[in-house]
Amino acid sequence: MKHRIVDELHGVAVFVAIIWAVFILDILLPGEFNGFGLSPRSAVGLTGIVTMPFLHGDWDHLIGNTVPLIVLLCLLAGSRANTYRIVPQIVVLGGILLWLFGTVNTVHVGASGLIYGLIAFLIVAGFREGRLGALAIAVFVGFTYGATLIVGVLPTVGPGISWDGHLTGAIAGGIVARTAVALDGTAVKSG
Repeated sequence: MKHRIVDELHGVAVFVAIIWAVFILDILLPGEFNGFGLSPRSAVGLTGIVTMPFLHGDWDHLIGNTVPLIVLLCLLAGSRANTYRIVPQIVVLGGILLWLFGTVNTVHVGASGLIYGLIAFLIVAGFREGRLGALAIAVFVGFTYGATLIVGVLPTVGPGISWDGHLTGAIAGGIVARTAVALDGTAVKSG
């Protein structure tokens, strides 16, 4: 299948629109989505592995995640990676890791785990691939989001912020980048 950036950018727009639609529905139907966050090591929290990125606590949370999510998803769409494969892999693996190792008695919501996963993916995959374009993306992401990545995975990041969701998302992004396959079916080469 030929890599068409336009198709993947359309998917980015749809994905972000769904996140916003869920948030607006949550405002119109208060309490209807409360049980869909990720609650570590809880059977009820298993649903949150895939629903967490679509749920946000308030407008600040939603807007704070929207801008980096759009930037990082557009960079991913512009790379050789298949956005439709990479995003679900990061979401599911990051969600499983958070469910297994996250802080108990906490409900995690938001797309920041995916954001941290995309940061790690773009940096690791860029250096592994070694192409000039991929390296440029990796360096740009490192300079733009590197400090956020480092500070955001620490338990001292602040109350109410899922540092463990950030950490497990970043780990998932790194793992997915290490095992990524280029669109032509060949493994991403290591340098």
